[in-house]
Amino acid sequence: MAFCNMCGAQIADGATVCPACSGRTATAPVIASTGSGLADNVAGVLAYVTIIPAIVFLVVEPYNKSRFVRFHAWQCIFFNIAWWILWIGLRMVAHFPFLGFLTVLVWPLVALVGFIIWIILLLKANQGQMYKLPVIGDLAEKQAG
Repeated sequence: MAFCNMCGAQIADGATVCPACSGRTATAPVIASTGSGLADNVAGVLAYVTIIPAIVFLVVEPYNKSRFVRFHAWQCIFFNIAWWILWIGLRMVAHFPFLGFLTVLVWPLVALVGFIIWIILLLKANQGQMYKLPVIGDLAEKQAG
């Protein structure tokens, strides 16, 4: 059995449309290009490299028309904002006498979890999937239209 690239539902072998989400399933993980330039999955991966390509993909013409690229660009932006808020919060808590010591122990764990999430987002974008993070993904999907 095969699985849908968009929602992950199980579909029959050889089917081109997912019965759960009515999305078209690709036979290969590469998404068609938006015209000239990069394929959508490559642009989705590059959107996660830093916040700068994400902003560029929201502005540049062939990529800002692709819902897939816009979704990953917005999710990258929201993930970066949440990441900075978390780090600023940890730095503020670090100034309290006993809690500051505990945050020093938590920082490597938070960094590792953030790195793992980032790698998962890169892999899912490369596979052509619109993988949504719990709260951030809903915001990105709303912004992507």
